[in-house]
Amino acid sequence: MPTQEEIYQYHAVEYEALVSREDYQGNILKAIQAITNLENLDVLDLGAGTGRLACLLAPHVRTILALDLSLHMLTIARDKLRRFTRDNWLAAASDHRFLPLAPRAADLVVSGWSVSYVAVWNPLRWREEADAWLAEARRVLRPGGWIILFESLGTGNESPVRLGHLENFYNWLDAVGFKNKWIRTDYKFESPQAASKIAGFFFGDDMREKILREQMTILPECTGVWWLRIDDGR
Repeated sequence: MPTQEEIYQYHAVEYEALVSREDYQGNILKAIQAITNLENLDVLDLGAGTGRLACLLAPHVRTILALDLSLHMLTIARDKLRRFTRDNWLAAASDHRFLPLAPRAADLVVSGWSVSYVAVWNPLRWREEADAWLAEARRVLRPGGWIILFESLGTGNESPVRLGHLENFYNWLDAVGFKNKWIRTDYKFESPQAASKIAGFFFGDDMREKILREQMTILPECTGVWWLRIDDGR
């Protein structure tokens, strides 16, 4: 089972095979649209990975800028975004704590399964890193803009479970004023064998064996949604 760092550096194809099967019910887009109207928005997707959120949002917004540190991941993101007929996107490499953008450049910041790593990968100064990320997101947002974050609340569970290695991050989101809810973003596979191979690569032998034992083609996934509005007072 690869580490998260190894996934982003070397396993974009395997990552895309997994996430392209997530949220077959379409709950992610519904959750975003319940928070804000997407029409005519300029959007930043921070930690865009293989373009999951960027591709979901591109047909509904004015522009979308997909940023990620991993050129490996962005190669797939660009290939996917080129399939859209609208020429309203750009994908580029950037650390989302230091954005190459002018102040008030966007109406919406989205980030999926990414911001938590500023805390997880910096255990000695996680709070400073998280605060720096939020300050940068505030800087590039226009008044009235939104930040919407997605993060895991457990794979293979029917109900949400706070993950131990993300507890500091969850608590920080509460402390700085994010509202939250959870949604189901279940994975749907063609067969138990495909589910076992793809999900097992990321979640380990126990998950692989459970899938085969229970002959699963639907793998439950609980996802947290956190959102914060940026007002005129910043």
